[in-house]
Amino acid sequence: MGQSIDKTSFTPVDFKRFEEKLHYCLEALDSLLARPGFGQGSASIGAELELYLVDGRGGPLLRNLEVQAQSNDPRLTLELNRYNLEFNLSPVFAAGQPFTAIEQQMLETLADLHSLLNKEGGGVIPIGILPTLGPNHFGEAVMTDTPRYQVLAEAIRQSRTDVFGINIDGPDPIHLVHGDVTLEGACTSFQLHYRTDPARFGTLWNAIQLVTPLMVGVAANSPLLLGHRLWHETRVPLFRQSIDDPEVGPDGWSKPARVSFGHGWLRGNAMELFRETVQLYKPLMPLVSAEDPRAVVAGGGMPLLEELCLHDGTIWSWNRPIFDPEGDAHVRIEMRSLPAGPTPLDMAANAALFIGLAEGLSDQLEPLLSALPFSYAEENFYRAARDGLQAQVLWPNARQNGLQEQSLASVLEQLLPTAARGLASIGVDEKEYRKWLKVIEGRLSTGVNGASWQLAQFNQLMSTGMNRKEVCRRLLAAYQSRSMANIPVSQWTDIEQAEE
Repeated sequence: MGQSIDKTSFTPVDFKRFEEKLHYCLEALDSLLARPGFGQGSASIGAELELYLVDGRGGPLLRNLEVQAQSNDPRLTLELNRYNLEFNLSPVFAAGQPFTAIEQQMLETLADLHSLLNKEGGGVIPIGILPTLGPNHFGEAVMTDTPRYQVLAEAIRQSRTDVFGINIDGPDPIHLVHGDVTLEGACTSFQLHYRTDPARFGTLWNAIQLVTPLMVGVAANSPLLLGHRLWHETRVPLFRQSIDDPEVGPDGWSKPARVSFGHGWLRGNAMELFRETVQLYKPLMPLVSAEDPRAVVAGGGMPLLEELCLHDGTIWSWNRPIFDPEGDAHVRIEMRSLPAGPTPLDMAANAALFIGLAEGLSDQLEPLLSALPFSYAEENFYRAARDGLQAQVLWPNARQNGLQEQSLASVLEQLLPTAARGLASIGVDEKEYRKWLKVIEGRLSTGVNGASWQLAQFNQLMSTGMNRKEVCRRLLAAYQSRSMANIPVSQWTDIEQAEE
Protein backbone atom coordinates (compact mmCIF):
# COMPACT_ATOMS: atom_id res chain seq x y z
CA MET A 1 0.00 0.00 0.00
CA GLY A 2 3.00 2.32 0.23
CA GLN A 3 3.46 2.75 -3.51
CA SER A 4 2.40 5.95 -5.25
CA ILE A 5 -0.25 5.87 -7.94
CA ASP A 6 -0.97 8.25 -10.80
CA LYS A 7 -4.37 6.99 -11.93
CA THR A 8 -7.62 7.63 -10.07
CA SER A 9 -10.36 6.16 -12.25
CA PHE A 10 -10.70 2.68 -13.70
CA THR A 11 -12.78 0.82 -16.29
CA PRO A 12 -14.07 -2.78 -16.25
CA VAL A 13 -11.26 -3.58 -18.70
CA ASP A 14 -8.70 -2.36 -16.11
CA PHE A 15 -10.16 -4.69 -13.52
CA LYS A 16 -10.17 -7.63 -15.93
CA ARG A 17 -6.53 -7.11 -16.89
CA PHE A 18 -5.53 -6.72 -13.23
CA GLU A 19 -7.33 -9.90 -12.18
CA GLU A 20 -5.61 -11.84 -14.95
CA LYS A 21 -2.23 -10.37 -13.97
CA LEU A 22 -2.74 -11.41 -10.35
CA HIS A 23 -2.87 -15.05 -11.44
CA TYR A 24 0.31 -14.58 -13.47
CA CYS A 25 1.93 -13.21 -10.31
CA LEU A 26 0.84 -16.28 -8.37
CA GLU A 27 2.39 -18.56 -10.98
CA ALA A 28 5.62 -16.59 -10.81
CA LEU A 29 5.71 -16.62 -7.02
CA ASP A 30 5.07 -20.36 -6.92
CA SER A 31 8.10 -20.87 -9.17
CA LEU A 32 10.16 -18.52 -7.03
CA LEU A 33 9.39 -20.40 -3.83
CA ALA A 34 10.56 -23.60 -5.53
CA ARG A 35 13.82 -21.95 -6.65
CA PRO A 36 16.79 -23.33 -4.64
CA GLY A 37 18.06 -20.73 -2.18
CA PHE A 38 15.20 -18.25 -2.62
CA GLY A 39 14.60 -16.18 0.50
CA GLN A 40 17.23 -17.90 2.59
CA GLY A 41 19.26 -15.71 4.89
CA SER A 42 19.73 -14.63 8.47
CA ALA A 43 16.60 -14.07 10.54
CA SER A 44 15.78 -10.37 10.75
CA ILE A 45 13.21 -8.09 12.35
CA GLY A 46 11.65 -4.94 10.94
CA ALA A 47 8.91 -2.65 12.23
CA GLU A 48 6.59 0.21 11.33
CA LEU A 49 5.43 2.68 13.96
CA GLU A 50 2.35 4.79 13.25
CA LEU A 51 2.21 8.08 15.15
CA TYR A 52 -0.18 10.88 16.04
CA LEU A 53 0.79 14.51 15.51
CA VAL A 54 -0.73 16.72 18.22
CA ASP A 55 -1.00 20.45 18.85
CA GLY A 56 -0.24 22.31 22.08
CA ARG A 57 -3.53 21.25 23.70
CA GLY A 58 -3.25 17.59 22.74
CA GLY A 59 -5.63 17.76 19.80
CA PRO A 60 -4.74 16.20 16.43
CA LEU A 61 -2.45 18.34 14.29
CA LEU A 62 -3.30 18.08 10.57
CA ARG A 63 0.18 18.68 9.17
CA ASN A 64 1.68 15.35 8.17
CA LEU A 65 2.71 16.55 4.69
CA GLU A 66 4.55 19.56 6.11
CA VAL A 67 6.21 17.58 8.91
CA GLN A 68 7.36 14.89 6.50
CA ALA A 69 8.90 17.52 4.23
CA GLN A 70 10.58 19.37 7.09
CA SER A 71 12.01 16.21 8.65
CA ASN A 72 13.67 15.12 5.38
CA ASP A 73 13.75 11.53 6.72
CA PRO A 74 12.97 8.99 3.95
CA ARG A 75 11.81 6.51 6.60
CA LEU A 76 8.79 8.72 7.40
CA THR A 77 5.77 8.07 5.20
CA LEU A 78 2.25 9.47 5.07
CA GLU A 79 -0.80 7.78 6.56
CA LEU A 80 -4.51 7.98 5.71
CA ASN A 81 -5.31 10.95 7.97
CA ARG A 82 -3.44 14.23 8.02
CA TYR A 83 -2.62 13.90 11.72
CA ASN A 84 -0.72 10.60 11.31
CA LEU A 85 2.76 9.63 10.11
CA GLU A 86 4.48 6.25 9.85
CA PHE A 87 8.10 5.60 10.78
CA ASN A 88 9.60 2.62 8.91
CA LEU A 89 12.43 1.28 11.05
CA SER A 90 15.56 -0.10 9.44
CA PRO A 91 15.58 -3.93 9.73
CA VAL A 92 17.95 -5.51 12.24
CA PHE A 93 19.36 -9.02 12.53
CA ALA A 94 17.58 -11.20 15.09
CA ALA A 95 20.84 -12.34 16.68
CA GLY A 96 22.56 -10.17 19.27
CA GLN A 97 20.64 -7.18 20.66
CA PRO A 98 17.88 -6.53 18.11
CA PHE A 99 15.28 -5.11 20.50
CA THR A 100 17.69 -2.61 22.00
CA ALA A 101 18.44 -1.47 18.43
CA ILE A 102 14.69 -1.18 17.70
CA GLU A 103 14.13 0.87 20.85
CA GLN A 104 17.02 3.19 19.98
CA GLN A 105 15.70 3.87 16.49
CA MET A 106 12.31 4.81 17.90
CA LEU A 107 13.83 7.03 20.59
CA GLU A 108 15.95 8.92 18.07
CA THR A 109 13.12 9.49 15.60
CA LEU A 110 10.63 10.52 18.28
CA ALA A 111 13.18 12.98 19.67
CA ASP A 112 13.73 14.48 16.21
CA LEU A 113 9.98 14.85 15.62
CA HIS A 114 9.44 16.35 19.08
CA SER A 115 12.18 18.87 18.40
CA LEU A 116 10.65 19.80 15.06
CA LEU A 117 7.11 20.13 16.41
CA ASN A 118 8.02 21.83 19.68
CA LYS A 119 8.76 24.99 17.72
CA GLU A 120 5.01 25.23 17.13
CA GLY A 121 3.96 23.98 20.56
CA GLY A 122 3.08 20.54 19.26
CA GLY A 123 4.39 17.01 19.61
CA VAL A 124 4.14 13.41 18.52
CA ILE A 125 2.54 10.55 20.47
CA PRO A 126 2.62 6.74 20.06
CA ILE A 127 -0.85 5.61 21.18
CA GLY A 128 -3.41 3.22 19.70
CA ILE A 129 -6.26 5.77 19.55
CA LEU A 130 -5.91 9.43 20.53
CA PRO A 131 -8.36 10.13 23.40
CA THR A 132 -8.83 13.77 22.31
CA LEU A 133 -10.30 12.93 18.91
CA GLY A 134 -13.68 14.54 18.28
CA PRO A 135 -16.38 14.06 15.63
CA ASN A 136 -14.86 16.91 13.61
CA HIS A 137 -11.60 14.96 13.24
CA PHE A 138 -13.07 12.55 10.69
CA GLY A 139 -14.25 13.05 7.15
CA GLU A 140 -12.85 14.06 3.78
CA ALA A 141 -11.28 17.26 5.14
CA VAL A 142 -8.84 15.32 7.37
CA MET A 143 -7.79 12.74 4.76
CA THR A 144 -4.25 13.05 3.37
CA ASP A 145 -4.51 14.62 -0.05
CA THR A 146 -2.80 12.01 -2.23
CA PRO A 147 -4.23 9.95 -5.12
CA ARG A 148 -3.53 6.69 -3.28
CA TYR A 149 -5.84 7.50 -0.38
CA GLN A 150 -8.47 9.14 -2.57
CA VAL A 151 -8.70 5.99 -4.72
CA LEU A 152 -8.70 3.70 -1.69
CA ALA A 153 -11.48 5.66 0.03
CA GLU A 154 -13.63 5.68 -3.08
CA ALA A 155 -13.05 1.97 -3.74
CA ILE A 156 -14.12 1.05 -0.21
CA ARG A 157 -17.20 3.28 -0.49
CA GLN A 158 -18.22 1.52 -3.69
CA SER A 159 -17.65 -1.92 -2.16
CA ARG A 160 -20.15 -1.29 0.62
CA THR A 161 -23.93 -1.42 0.47
CA ASP A 162 -24.44 1.50 2.88
CA VAL A 163 -22.67 4.20 4.88
CA PHE A 164 -20.32 2.97 7.57
CA GLY A 165 -21.96 1.89 10.80
CA ILE A 166 -19.75 1.71 13.90
CA ASN A 167 -21.24 -0.20 16.83
CA ILE A 168 -18.87 -1.10 19.67
CA ASP A 169 -19.93 -2.24 23.12
CA GLY A 170 -18.21 -1.52 26.42
CA PRO A 171 -18.89 0.54 29.56
CA ASP A 172 -19.96 3.43 27.28
CA PRO A 173 -21.24 1.77 24.05
CA ILE A 174 -20.85 3.83 20.90
CA HIS A 175 -23.04 3.91 17.80
CA LEU A 176 -21.90 5.99 14.84
CA VAL A 177 -22.92 6.38 11.23
CA HIS A 178 -20.13 7.59 9.00
CA GLY A 179 -19.59 7.80 5.27
CA ASP A 180 -15.84 7.38 4.76
CA VAL A 181 -12.77 5.42 5.87
CA THR A 182 -11.08 8.10 7.98
CA LEU A 183 -12.33 6.33 11.11
CA GLU A 184 -9.81 3.61 10.22
CA GLY A 185 -7.13 6.31 10.38
CA ALA A 186 -7.79 6.66 14.11
CA CYS A 187 -6.10 3.27 14.61
CA THR A 188 -2.33 3.51 14.91
CA SER A 189 -0.16 0.44 15.34
CA PHE A 190 3.32 -0.94 15.91
CA GLN A 191 3.69 -3.51 13.14
CA LEU A 192 6.43 -6.14 13.27
CA HIS A 193 8.03 -7.91 10.33
CA TYR A 194 9.82 -11.21 10.83
CA ARG A 195 11.93 -12.91 8.18
CA THR A 196 13.17 -16.43 8.70
CA ASP A 197 14.03 -19.58 6.71
CA PRO A 198 11.32 -20.16 4.04
CA ALA A 199 11.08 -23.82 5.03
CA ARG A 200 9.84 -22.72 8.47
CA PHE A 201 7.29 -20.19 7.20
CA GLY A 202 4.21 -22.38 7.76
CA THR A 203 5.22 -23.42 11.26
CA LEU A 204 6.06 -19.91 12.35
CA TRP A 205 2.91 -18.50 10.77
CA ASN A 206 0.75 -20.84 12.81
CA ALA A 207 2.76 -20.14 15.97
CA ILE A 208 2.31 -16.40 15.43
CA GLN A 209 -1.43 -16.86 14.89
CA LEU A 210 -1.66 -18.93 18.07
CA VAL A 211 0.06 -16.32 20.28
CA THR A 212 -1.43 -13.19 18.67
CA PRO A 213 -4.38 -13.09 21.14
CA LEU A 214 -1.94 -13.19 24.07
CA MET A 215 -0.01 -10.29 22.55
CA VAL A 216 -3.13 -8.21 21.97
CA GLY A 217 -4.12 -8.65 25.61
CA VAL A 218 -0.77 -7.81 27.17
CA ALA A 219 -0.07 -4.88 24.81
CA ALA A 220 -3.58 -3.32 24.70
CA ASN A 221 -3.44 0.48 24.53
CA SER A 222 -6.64 1.71 22.83
CA PRO A 223 -9.53 1.84 25.33
CA LEU A 224 -11.08 5.21 24.43
CA LEU A 225 -12.83 6.64 21.38
CA LEU A 226 -14.63 10.00 21.36
CA GLY A 227 -14.75 9.96 25.16
CA HIS A 228 -16.31 6.47 25.29
CA ARG A 229 -14.75 3.60 27.28
CA LEU A 230 -14.93 0.65 24.90
CA TRP A 231 -12.68 -2.38 24.34
CA HIS A 232 -9.16 -2.46 25.80
CA GLU A 233 -8.00 -2.69 22.18
CA THR A 234 -10.75 -0.73 20.43
CA ARG A 235 -8.63 -0.65 17.26
CA VAL A 236 -9.77 -4.21 16.53
CA PRO A 237 -13.52 -3.58 16.11
CA LEU A 238 -13.06 -0.02 14.82
CA PHE A 239 -10.70 -1.04 12.01
CA ARG A 240 -12.93 -3.95 11.02
CA GLN A 241 -16.15 -1.95 10.99
CA SER A 242 -14.64 1.05 9.17
CA ILE A 243 -13.51 -1.17 6.27
CA ASP A 244 -15.83 -4.15 5.97
CA ASP A 245 -19.47 -4.36 4.94
CA PRO A 246 -21.46 -6.50 7.40
CA GLU A 247 -24.41 -6.86 5.04
CA VAL A 248 -25.30 -10.19 3.48
CA GLY A 249 -25.43 -9.94 -0.29
CA PRO A 250 -28.47 -10.69 -2.48
CA ASP A 251 -27.16 -14.23 -2.95
CA GLY A 252 -27.29 -14.87 0.80
CA TRP A 253 -23.51 -14.97 1.26
CA SER A 254 -21.41 -12.57 3.35
CA LYS A 255 -18.25 -11.38 1.63
CA PRO A 256 -14.95 -12.50 3.21
CA ALA A 257 -13.82 -9.76 5.58
CA ARG A 258 -10.84 -7.74 4.40
CA VAL A 259 -9.96 -7.18 8.08
CA SER A 260 -9.84 -10.59 9.76
CA PHE A 261 -7.94 -12.96 12.01
CA GLY A 262 -7.64 -15.42 9.12
CA HIS A 263 -9.38 -18.47 7.68
CA GLY A 264 -7.73 -21.42 9.39
CA TRP A 265 -4.43 -22.95 10.41
CA LEU A 266 -1.96 -22.89 7.53
CA ARG A 267 -1.61 -26.30 5.88
CA GLY A 268 1.28 -25.56 3.53
CA ASN A 269 3.63 -22.70 2.75
CA ALA A 270 3.16 -19.00 2.02
CA MET A 271 1.58 -19.73 -1.37
CA GLU A 272 -1.62 -20.81 0.37
CA LEU A 273 -1.96 -17.32 1.88
CA PHE A 274 -1.20 -15.45 -1.32
CA ARG A 275 -3.69 -17.61 -3.20
CA GLU A 276 -6.33 -16.69 -0.62
CA THR A 277 -5.75 -12.98 -1.21
CA VAL A 278 -6.29 -13.40 -4.95
CA GLN A 279 -9.06 -16.00 -4.91
CA LEU A 280 -11.22 -14.56 -2.09
CA TYR A 281 -11.01 -10.79 -2.57
CA LYS A 282 -11.97 -8.49 -5.40
CA PRO A 283 -9.35 -5.90 -6.37
CA LEU A 284 -9.79 -2.30 -5.26
CA MET A 285 -7.09 -0.53 -7.29
CA PRO A 286 -6.39 -2.25 -10.63
CA LEU A 287 -3.05 -0.71 -11.59
CA VAL A 288 -1.36 -2.90 -14.19
CA SER A 289 2.39 -2.81 -14.77
CA ALA A 290 4.27 -3.72 -17.95
CA GLU A 291 6.16 -6.57 -16.27
CA ASP A 292 5.60 -10.19 -17.34
CA PRO A 293 6.47 -11.90 -14.04
CA ARG A 294 6.44 -15.40 -15.49
CA ALA A 295 8.98 -14.43 -18.14
CA VAL A 296 11.21 -12.74 -15.56
CA VAL A 297 11.27 -15.86 -13.39
CA ALA A 298 11.81 -18.14 -16.39
CA GLY A 299 14.83 -16.02 -17.29
CA GLY A 300 16.30 -16.43 -13.79
CA GLY A 301 15.43 -12.90 -12.69
CA MET A 302 13.49 -11.48 -9.76
CA PRO A 303 10.04 -10.09 -10.59
CA LEU A 304 8.50 -7.15 -8.74
CA LEU A 305 5.01 -8.73 -8.62
CA GLU A 306 3.58 -5.21 -8.32
CA GLU A 307 -0.02 -6.27 -8.80
CA LEU A 308 0.18 -8.93 -6.11
CA CYS A 309 1.91 -6.59 -3.65
CA LEU A 310 -0.64 -3.83 -4.27
CA HIS A 311 -3.57 -6.22 -3.87
CA ASP A 312 -2.06 -7.79 -0.74
CA GLY A 313 -1.86 -4.29 0.75
CA THR A 314 -5.64 -3.85 0.46
CA ILE A 315 -6.39 -6.87 2.66
CA TRP A 316 -5.76 -6.05 6.29
CA SER A 317 -5.58 -9.40 8.07
CA TRP A 318 -4.04 -9.07 11.53
CA ASN A 319 -1.13 -11.21 10.36
CA ARG A 320 -0.15 -10.91 6.71
CA PRO A 321 2.39 -12.50 4.30
CA ILE A 322 4.69 -10.03 2.54
CA PHE A 323 6.67 -10.57 -0.65
CA ASP A 324 9.66 -8.21 -0.80
CA PRO A 325 11.54 -8.13 -4.13
CA GLU A 326 14.06 -5.49 -3.09
CA GLY A 327 17.69 -6.42 -2.48
CA ASP A 328 17.76 -9.84 -0.84
CA ALA A 329 14.29 -10.86 -2.04
CA HIS A 330 12.22 -12.93 0.38
CA VAL A 331 8.80 -13.64 1.90
CA ARG A 332 8.20 -12.59 5.52
CA ILE A 333 5.44 -12.38 8.12
CA GLU A 334 3.92 -9.05 9.12
CA MET A 335 2.28 -8.89 12.56
CA ARG A 336 -0.26 -6.06 12.53
CA SER A 337 -2.20 -6.48 15.77
CA LEU A 338 -0.08 -4.48 18.23
CA PRO A 339 -1.04 -0.88 19.04
CA ALA A 340 1.42 1.99 19.02
CA GLY A 341 2.86 2.89 22.44
CA PRO A 342 2.91 3.50 25.26
CA THR A 343 6.74 3.86 25.07
CA PRO A 344 9.58 2.70 22.83
CA LEU A 345 10.68 0.51 25.72
CA ASP A 346 7.26 -1.17 25.97
CA MET A 347 7.05 -1.68 22.22
CA ALA A 348 10.52 -3.27 22.08
CA ALA A 349 9.45 -5.61 24.91
CA ASN A 350 6.30 -6.51 22.96
CA ALA A 351 8.43 -7.37 19.95
CA ALA A 352 10.72 -9.58 22.05
CA LEU A 353 7.78 -11.44 23.60
CA PHE A 354 5.97 -11.91 20.27
CA ILE A 355 8.95 -13.38 18.45
CA GLY A 356 10.16 -15.32 21.49
CA LEU A 357 6.79 -17.01 22.00
CA ALA A 358 6.46 -17.94 18.32
CA GLU A 359 9.97 -19.37 18.14
CA GLY A 360 9.68 -21.08 21.52
CA LEU A 361 6.46 -22.87 20.56
CA SER A 362 7.51 -23.76 17.02
CA ASP A 363 9.04 -27.13 17.97
CA GLN A 364 5.92 -28.30 19.85
CA LEU A 365 3.23 -26.79 17.67
CA GLU A 366 1.45 -29.73 16.04
CA PRO A 367 -0.16 -31.22 19.19
CA LEU A 368 -1.18 -27.70 20.25
CA LEU A 369 -2.98 -26.94 16.99
CA SER A 370 -4.98 -30.17 17.17
CA ALA A 371 -5.96 -29.20 20.73
CA LEU A 372 -7.32 -25.78 19.72
CA PRO A 373 -9.60 -25.48 16.67
CA PHE A 374 -8.95 -22.30 14.73
CA SER A 375 -12.37 -20.86 15.58
CA TYR A 376 -11.40 -20.89 19.27
CA ALA A 377 -8.12 -19.14 18.52
CA GLU A 378 -10.14 -16.47 16.75
CA GLU A 379 -12.45 -16.18 19.76
CA ASN A 380 -9.34 -15.76 21.94
CA PHE A 381 -8.31 -12.86 19.73
CA TYR A 382 -11.57 -10.95 20.15
CA ARG A 383 -11.75 -11.70 23.89
CA ALA A 384 -8.21 -10.35 24.33
CA ALA A 385 -9.07 -7.21 22.36
CA ARG A 386 -12.18 -6.65 24.46
CA ASP A 387 -10.81 -7.39 27.95
CA GLY A 388 -7.02 -6.99 27.69
CA LEU A 389 -5.03 -8.51 30.54
CA GLN A 390 -8.29 -9.48 32.26
CA ALA A 391 -9.39 -11.70 29.35
CA GLN A 392 -10.29 -15.36 29.79
CA VAL A 393 -8.97 -17.52 26.94
CA LEU A 394 -8.73 -21.15 25.89
CA TRP A 395 -5.11 -22.31 25.73
CA PRO A 396 -4.18 -25.74 24.32
CA ASN A 397 -2.36 -28.48 26.18
CA ALA A 398 -1.01 -31.51 24.34
CA ARG A 399 -2.27 -33.77 27.16
CA GLN A 400 -5.70 -32.21 27.61
CA ASN A 401 -9.05 -33.99 27.62
CA GLY A 402 -11.35 -31.14 26.71
CA LEU A 403 -10.84 -27.37 26.55
CA GLN A 404 -10.37 -25.33 29.70
CA GLU A 405 -10.61 -21.57 30.16
CA GLN A 406 -7.71 -19.71 31.77
CA SER A 407 -6.80 -16.10 32.41
CA LEU A 408 -4.67 -14.58 29.67
CA ALA A 409 -2.22 -13.26 32.25
CA SER A 410 -1.70 -16.69 33.82
CA VAL A 411 -1.06 -18.26 30.39
CA LEU A 412 1.62 -15.66 29.69
CA GLU A 413 3.25 -16.19 33.08
CA GLN A 414 3.56 -19.89 32.28
CA LEU A 415 4.98 -19.15 28.83
CA LEU A 416 7.72 -16.65 29.75
CA PRO A 417 10.38 -19.41 29.94
CA THR A 418 9.20 -20.58 26.51
CA ALA A 419 9.74 -17.07 25.14
CA ALA A 420 13.22 -16.95 26.66
CA ARG A 421 14.09 -20.29 25.06
CA GLY A 422 12.74 -19.12 21.71
CA LEU A 423 14.82 -15.94 21.74
CA ALA A 424 17.95 -17.87 22.74
CA SER A 425 17.36 -20.28 19.84
CA ILE A 426 17.70 -17.48 17.26
CA GLY A 427 20.85 -16.05 18.84
CA VAL A 428 19.49 -13.22 20.99
CA ASP A 429 21.95 -12.44 23.79
CA GLU A 430 20.84 -13.72 27.20
CA LYS A 431 21.21 -10.32 28.86
CA GLU A 432 19.10 -8.84 26.06
CA TYR A 433 16.15 -11.20 26.27
CA ARG A 434 16.09 -11.22 30.06
CA LYS A 435 15.94 -7.41 30.07
CA TRP A 436 12.93 -7.26 27.75
CA LEU A 437 11.00 -10.15 29.24
CA LYS A 438 11.40 -8.48 32.64
CA VAL A 439 9.37 -5.56 31.26
CA ILE A 440 6.58 -8.03 30.44
CA GLU A 441 6.87 -9.57 33.91
CA GLY A 442 6.24 -6.09 35.33
CA ARG A 443 2.96 -5.80 33.43
CA LEU A 444 1.82 -9.24 34.50
CA SER A 445 2.66 -8.68 38.17
CA THR A 446 0.96 -5.26 38.37
CA GLY A 447 -1.88 -5.91 35.92
CA VAL A 448 -1.06 -2.57 34.29
CA ASN A 449 -0.72 -2.01 30.55
CA GLY A 450 -1.53 1.05 28.46
CA ALA A 451 -5.25 0.33 28.32
CA SER A 452 -5.73 -0.37 32.04
CA TRP A 453 -3.70 2.72 32.99
CA GLN A 454 -5.77 4.95 30.69
CA LEU A 455 -9.05 3.53 31.99
CA ALA A 456 -8.03 3.96 35.64
CA GLN A 457 -7.02 7.58 35.08
CA PHE A 458 -10.16 8.30 33.05
CA ASN A 459 -12.35 6.97 35.86
CA GLN A 460 -10.42 8.93 38.46
CA LEU A 461 -10.76 12.20 36.55
CA MET A 462 -14.44 11.61 35.81
CA SER A 463 -15.10 11.14 39.53
CA THR A 464 -14.09 14.77 40.10
CA GLY A 465 -17.04 16.01 38.04
CA MET A 466 -14.87 17.12 35.12
CA ASN A 467 -16.47 16.93 31.66
CA ARG A 468 -15.36 14.18 29.29
CA LYS A 469 -13.60 16.48 26.84
CA GLU A 470 -11.42 17.97 29.58
CA VAL A 471 -10.85 14.53 31.10
CA CYS A 472 -9.47 13.28 27.78
CA ARG A 473 -7.21 16.33 27.45
CA ARG A 474 -5.80 15.94 30.98
CA LEU A 475 -5.39 12.20 30.50
CA LEU A 476 -3.45 12.66 27.26
CA ALA A 477 -1.14 15.29 28.78
CA ALA A 478 -0.24 12.88 31.59
CA TYR A 479 0.18 10.02 29.11
CA GLN A 480 2.45 12.12 26.89
CA SER A 481 4.81 13.15 29.69
CA ARG A 482 5.20 9.54 30.89
CA SER A 483 5.61 8.23 27.36
CA MET A 484 8.40 10.71 26.64
CA ALA A 485 10.19 9.63 29.83
CA ASN A 486 10.32 6.07 28.38
CA ILE A 487 9.43 4.44 31.71
CA PRO A 488 7.67 1.03 31.46
CA VAL A 489 3.91 1.52 31.59
CA SER A 490 3.69 -0.92 34.49
CA GLN A 491 5.54 1.70 36.57
CA TRP A 492 3.44 4.69 35.58
CA THR A 493 1.98 6.61 38.49
CA ASP A 494 -1.57 7.87 38.81
CA ILE A 495 -2.36 11.41 37.75
CA GLU A 496 -1.73 13.70 40.72
CA GLN A 497 -3.72 16.75 41.72
CA ALA A 498 -1.00 19.01 40.36
CA GLU A 499 -1.40 17.48 36.90
CA GLU A 500 -5.17 17.92 37.04
